Parts: sequence; structure tokens; C-alpha cells
Amino acid sequence: MVRWLWQRGLRRGGVSRAARDALVLYDVPRLRKPVVICSFEGWNDAASAASTATDFLRKAWSATPFAEIDPEEFIDFTDARPEVRMVDDQTRIIVWPRTVLSWASPPELPFDIVLVRGFEPQLRWRTYSTLLVNLLRKLGAERVVTAGALLAEIAHTRPVPVVASTTDAEMLARAGLSRSRYEGPTGIVGVMHARLGEAGIPAASVWASIPYYVPQITSAKAALALVKAAEKVVGFTVDTKDLERSAKSYEEEVDELVSEDDDVAAYVARLEEMGADGDEDSPLPDIAAEVEKFLRDHRHH
Repeated sequence: MVRWLWQRGLRRGGVSRAARDALVLYDVPRLRKPVVICSFEGWNDAASAASTATDFLRKAWSATPFAEIDPEEFIDFTDARPEVRMVDDQTRIIVWPRTVLSWASPPELPFDIVLVRGFEPQLRWRTYSTLLVNLLRKLGAERVVTAGALLAEIAHTRPVPVVASTTDAEMLARAGLSRSRYEGPTGIVGVMHARLGEAGIPAASVWASIPYYVPQITSAKAALALVKAAEKVVGFTVDTKDLERSAKSYEEEVDELVSEDDDVAAYVARLEEMGADGDEDSPLPDIAAEVEKFLRDHRHH
């Protein structure tokens, strides 16, 4: 009965029957002033940094799944393909690219956490974002943080730059982050951020920069930077020792790859001289693709 009432309420929020039916509720938790943290694989998730950050928090808080959005209405499976996995020596299962919502109640916090971990849809963005925002509103979400990662001309040896945009100036001031002034193509993170603003839910979007030349290596270093940014925006602390070790391993792996070629090493050294802000007159974009190809080809050698 509770699930039916929820879905009926979502329909009244402007979501079609097919989209409403895509929402699968395992249970409806009673939440204390919930704060939501979201990430989406795909265009918004360079080097898998944002999804790695959310996965880390889900594990750190032993978060419990309570709902999912079935991908059938929103995902092009030729682009975001399902995976075959073995559950024992004989049984194979198909793992579909779902959006999963989990919740946690850290005892040291005066609010609960909802974690949204999904795949960027290829279809019906407006319907998908409306469905998800309506659900968050019915959960009573007080604040939402969306996480993303983008490629930039930075060196992997430097601190990870993190910028933010927000519908609530107080959230940005509390976090002490630089404000994003990006204009141009956007992904589901940007669409969700706009939808949240329209719904009157305070939201911040935090973005970490990933070295342009190693997009294929999962960046635990950028994931750590996103977790630290979320700590400031939301107001929590979490033990990040495991993620810090992974970040160190990431930097060591890229160091090793870079050291194998003098031209690549010179390129990275030039980036270090430029600093995080880059140099508009630099010829670096002309050779960045060659460096990326070298590192990709040599990663497993």
C-alpha cells in the first residue's frame, strides 16, 4: 500500500505511467533530514572518479539499497551494455546498468544520507530527472550534492582542482570551493542540478579535474578530492585511509607509465610548470592526444 501511494504521488508529479513503473521500491525508509549525494557513470565521470567516490561512501557507511530505477526506459544497451557475471562455477547472471538508491544513518550525524549511484541515461533525460527529483522530494531531501569529473590539462602530481556550482550560496561559502563558470554541453549531472533548483531543493555540484592524458585509469586521487569536497559541503567526516592509499597507488602507477617515455615526461613537466590554471598560449593540446595514446598502449605492457 505504501509503495502504491508513493508511485501515485510520483505520477501526480508529472511522470508518465511507464516512467513511474520504472521505479522499484524495496522499502521506504524513515529518514532524518536526509542529505543526498549522487554520481552517474558516463560523460560526467572521467576516470570513474565520481562513481568511485560514491562507491567508497556506500561501503564506508554500509549503506542499504532501498530503491532502483529500471534502465529499460532510459538506457541504450548498445552504448551502456549489461554485463555477464558468474555467481558460481555454472551460473551466469546479467547485471543491468541500473540507478540504485541506498541509505545510511551514521550515528554521529544529525541527518541520514541517501546515495544515488547510476548510469547516465541516453534516453528521456527530462523524464528521468523529473522521476528522480520527485522521489528525492518525497523522501524529504534537504540538500543534494551531485559529483562529477572532467578532463583538464593538469598534472597528476598536483593537487586535484575541485570547482562547484550551487543553487544555494551558503553551501558554496561553507565548502570554500571555487565557483564553476563553465558554459557549454552538459550531462545528466547538469540537468539534475537544474531540476533540483526548479524543485526548490538546495543543491551543489562538485567537479574534480582529471589529467587529460590518463582518462583510462581510475583516479582514486580525484575520488578522494570529491569525498573531501562532499565532507565540506554536507558537513561530515569519514575515515579515508583506504582511499588515500588507493590515491597514492594511482599516482605511482601513472608515475611509472610517464617515466617510460622522455617526451611524455617532458609533457607532464610542462604541465607542472603551468600549474592548475593552464596557459592559453601553450601548444599542449596538439600533443596531448599522442601522450594519451602512448599511455593507453603501454598501460598493460
